[in-house]
Amino acid sequence: MAKKVLVIGEVRDGELRNVSYEAVAAGKEVADGGEVVGVLLGEDVSGLAESLIHYGADRVIVVNHADLKTYTTDAYQQALLQVLDVESPEGVLLGHTSLGKDVSPRLAMKLNAGLISDAISVEMDGGDAVFTRPIYSGKAFEKKKVNEGVVFATIRPNNIPPLEKDESRSGDVSNLTVDIKDLRTVIKDVVRKATGGVDLSEAKVIVAGGRGVKGKEGFEPLQELADLLGGAVGASRGACDADYCDYSLQIGQTGKVVTPDLYIAVGLSGAIQHLAGMSNSKVIVAINKDPEAPIFEVADYGIVGDLFEILPILTEELKSTLVSN
Repeated sequence: MAKKVLVIGEVRDGELRNVSYEAVAAGKEVADGGEVVGVLLGEDVSGLAESLIHYGADRVIVVNHADLKTYTTDAYQQALLQVLDVESPEGVLLGHTSLGKDVSPRLAMKLNAGLISDAISVEMDGGDAVFTRPIYSGKAFEKKKVNEGVVFATIRPNNIPPLEKDESRSGDVSNLTVDIKDLRTVIKDVVRKATGGVDLSEAKVIVAGGRGVKGKEGFEPLQELADLLGGAVGASRGACDADYCDYSLQIGQTGKVVTPDLYIAVGLSGAIQHLAGMSNSKVIVAINKDPEAPIFEVADYGIVGDLFEILPILTEELKSTLVSN
């Protein structure tokens, strides 16, 4: 049965995050021939609406408000509840990001709806949307569906491919005025730590280091390789605890969960807590001098040796290969 599905886009630094387009693709599946409606919240985000339509949204609702410039739970919850009240959708999807993980359970509770979080795929079965999500730190997977009420789910980045961009698509873009009041939190200023140009949670290539890099300087060749491949640098908790890098780079059970196309683990043993955050990567390459390191059990390709000897050779070979191509 055709459904109306709302997809809440996520804006960062004036641009839509890739997971927004992935959520639109999931929304098309859930809508089952129905309408996919994009929702954009911010202070001046009207210019991004067309992009959502090009990637599959049928129309877009734009909510511009000064209190939505920077994310706060109260402001976004109030605005989105008003959007949901106007649209009365059968489904709501958004990215499984820091924003999505914070606001989605609050919205689901207000709607008295169940929430399926961290979905990595969706398929239709007899008119019902069936979501697959990892459990037990990625060791197993479960399939879940909503039996009644609003289908509410968050989508893990880098798992559901976005639809092909079609600039010939057109759709209605409307503005909705919302009332936001009695905010308990007001953002005065945002100070970000520089972690490179590519968002770690959405990177297609990640070069991650562990304690084996031996210090802050050891991350410099990792950054060089990541820049060469258009990727991002990550780290194990051990490397972060040793103050080799910032905790914003941490990947694992208590850090970020990532699923890049290519994950290069450098000087990283592969503790179970770390594997929980990256074991679903499409291709894993491990570089470690210990042939018994657990990381080799999940790696597709492994190199046993000194990372300080291997990494420069690998980087130079990739440079010459990429230049020749």
